Amino acid sequence: MEKRVSVIQVSALSVCRETTILERVDWSVEEGQHWVILGPNGSGKTSLLATLTGYMPPTDGTISVLGETYGRADWRDLRTRIGFVSTAITPLMSPGEAALETVASGRRAMLGFWGELSDAERTQAREILHRVEADALIDRPWRFLSQGERQRILIGRALMAQPRLLVLDEPCAGLDPVARERFLAFLQRLAVSGDAPTLVLVTHHVEEITPAFTHVLILKNGKVLAAGKKAEVLTSATLSQAFGAPLTLTQSIGRYSLTVSSDTDAVV
Repeated sequence: MEKRVSVIQVSALSVCRETTILERVDWSVEEGQHWVILGPNGSGKTSLLATLTGYMPPTDGTISVLGETYGRADWRDLRTRIGFVSTAITPLMSPGEAALETVASGRRAMLGFWGELSDAERTQAREILHRVEADALIDRPWRFLSQGERQRILIGRALMAQPRLLVLDEPCAGLDPVARERFLAFLQRLAVSGDAPTLVLVTHHVEEITPAFTHVLILKNGKVLAAGKKAEVLTSATLSQAFGAPLTLTQSIGRYSLTVSSDTDAVV
């Protein structure tokens, strides 16, 4: 049997500042897997991402990403091989920058494109715009893009550097229900394409988990509550424990929804 290549290997990872943020986290991601990091607010999802990308140094434990071990490799170089998409980037974008230039800026890991595009960069950016289903946006300035269009362009920007790992930090934040479903359908198509990088989706909504995602990591209070294959980890009991409320998980055609048991039977 062919041995899978490790994309992320985290062992006994702890991050402590004035309080414990992450406590002895073990997590392994292999090529061919697409993961969801799930958990309530304050569970440690964002802190785990910051540690993986070298912006939050660990207090203890080991981190290896794409075969490089933290403390033994230049994490600034490693970041160029990790695609990162977050709504936190949105305010940093140049309002008048055309989509083609935004995508092309990912090649040089810059915010706010400057300089001249080479013919090769222009061709690659056009190809990526087609891949993220945004051909029609090629000349549209950032200020005139919808939130869903911006997320596609940011994914295109991340793909420009041909990353082996693509991290999506709550990419559906701010999208209305129709825009969210369109974006998730696009993400599903991207994930199952032949040359897709390993995807890690960070969310606290099970509704955003599409069939392409194979594994789930659930965090609670900075600790791993459960991790493994989606079918084994996503259960009503585990999610109830994670979110601290009696929840019922239902599944239909590969998608999920949660109902919280209360006097009003609210749906989340």
